[in-house]
Amino acid sequence: MSAATVPAGYRVLRAGPASFLLHRRSALAAAGLLLLLAAAVVASLCLGESTVSPAEVLKVVTGRPSPHELVVGEFRLPRVQVGLLAGLALGLAGALIQTVARNPLASPDVVGVSHGAAALVVGLLAYAVVGSTGQVPYAAVGGGLVAGLLVYALAWRGGLHAQRFVLIGIGISVALSSLTTVFLTKGDGLQAQQAKVWMTGSLNGAGDAQSGWLSWVLLAALPVALWAARAQRSISFDDATAVGLGLRLNRTRAGMALLGIVLASCAAGACGPVDFVALMAPQIAVRLARSAQIPLLCSALTGAVVVVLADLLARRTLAPVELPVGVVTGLVGAPYLMWLLLRSRRGGS
Repeated sequence: MSAATVPAGYRVLRAGPASFLLHRRSALAAAGLLLLLAAAVVASLCLGESTVSPAEVLKVVTGRPSPHELVVGEFRLPRVQVGLLAGLALGLAGALIQTVARNPLASPDVVGVSHGAAALVVGLLAYAVVGSTGQVPYAAVGGGLVAGLLVYALAWRGGLHAQRFVLIGIGISVALSSLTTVFLTKGDGLQAQQAKVWMTGSLNGAGDAQSGWLSWVLLAALPVALWAARAQRSISFDDATAVGLGLRLNRTRAGMALLGIVLASCAAGACGPVDFVALMAPQIAVRLARSAQIPLLCSALTGAVVVVLADLLARRTLAPVELPVGVVTGLVGAPYLMWLLLRSRRGGS
């Protein structure tokens, strides 16, 4: 690629035969988000019922002896790890689904993925089919995948049309939400109460088991995410232009949607449905980067920052009572969704 063909605000990065376009402002935004995420992680590890200094936290993290090893290493660190990884997965999932749908109102919460995870988990818990909480993550992943793939299959008519994808997703979400209510009403009372707690989305009790497999999921998704970042420019074309240029638009959309569904399902499996993170993160990232496409890395980092900070607020706002992290993200995300709806009615971008 010659210098004359490089769009304004971009730089070309080359790694052997491969070349990549780097958006400069996106890179600066990603660096700022990394610093903010590091500060949020340190604050979350330091603050709690007892305050631990950053120096002592560093000792625990690096494996050196510390009197705060139990509090930081056993209670806070695993929780922060799961929140960070789930936030990365939700931010990236939201960016991919909004890119495919070309709609800022699209997210796993809206197109049925989170509702599918909740419906299956609540059904299995309420009717005592699942007797161990260790089986819940697998049920959540399965429910989210089935719901997401069902939406995709119903929206496919010789190709994936963005508006139909969102509308069918909303319809499936409503149906699954009603089904979840039926399960809660008809199922065993004690099990149904446990299901209600899980549905709020909580990092309480999250540990190495969840962070371990979620890390492997994100690592496996990295090559596909790199491909998706390069393929985003083709998604912005309309169908007629894409066909004229010889682009395989349907395959690109299918790959992005599938990755988004998998990531959102795995995040729900790790900590329950944490609503609105996947909706907010991509739009915050776009405004920070001021780019034409949603910056995937910035969106993932934004999701991680939102979840880690929300969990810190959930633990400290009404201490010693701990709120589920999903309650805090819901309190922030619901007004944000209303603002997006009002903005879209006025014709805003």
